[in-house]
Amino acid sequence: MCGRFLLTAPPEAVQRLFGFLELPNLEPRYNIAPSQAVAAMVRDAQAQRRFLWMRWGLVPNWSKEDRQGAPLINARAETVAEKPSFRDAFAGRRCVVFADGFYEWRQGGNRQPYWVRLSDASPFAFAAIWEPVKATGEGEPAGDPQGGCALITTEANTKMAAVHHRMPVILTPDQVGPWLDPASPRAALEALLKPLPDDAVTLTPVSKRVNAVREDDAGLLREEKLPEAPSQLDLF
Repeated sequence: MCGRFLLTAPPEAVQRLFGFLELPNLEPRYNIAPSQAVAAMVRDAQAQRRFLWMRWGLVPNWSKEDRQGAPLINARAETVAEKPSFRDAFAGRRCVVFADGFYEWRQGGNRQPYWVRLSDASPFAFAAIWEPVKATGEGEPAGDPQGGCALITTEANTKMAAVHHRMPVILTPDQVGPWLDPASPRAALEALLKPLPDDAVTLTPVSKRVNAVREDDAGLLREEKLPEAPSQLDLF
């Protein structure tokens, strides 16, 4: 599951790393939520990498407008190629969504949020799929997005599993090309849908203010001091 993420890197840094043609106006965003516009990239018919805005939330292409229900924000790596809601997009409409961190909540009663980022703090690309639907989500910085997307999730690595059993698929810059290439065989695509190694990610407990979509500022990333577990002496 991935329900919130952030993108604060300068647009020049994202463009330099992933090689799209445009230079978009990317304002720092610290709490991107479903239904909002997200920064994405596709490969066009001329094999050029193109930046575009998408809404986070995919509606299957066969859905009737009056019965579509809630858009789908995540797709499981294990079933994305076969599930009716996603298989057409997986086969022909793959994209990446840019971020430099995401939030995950510890499972159980406490629900402590954690900020997850790459160990080198660089921006990265989520593996995603999309459908070309009209969208009118909130928080759209550049007009109507050109489609709706879903992020692909996989089983968590060992470090992430201490917080949650799932994590989004994060592609390295070298993996982005094969992911976007329409000629990539299914087996090669599925091989990309794996968790990052433990040492590639850093987890930091942060403020529960992130629970509220309206909160969107750098203070969300301030490390939260967690209560210490009681010692055996404290129990008696």
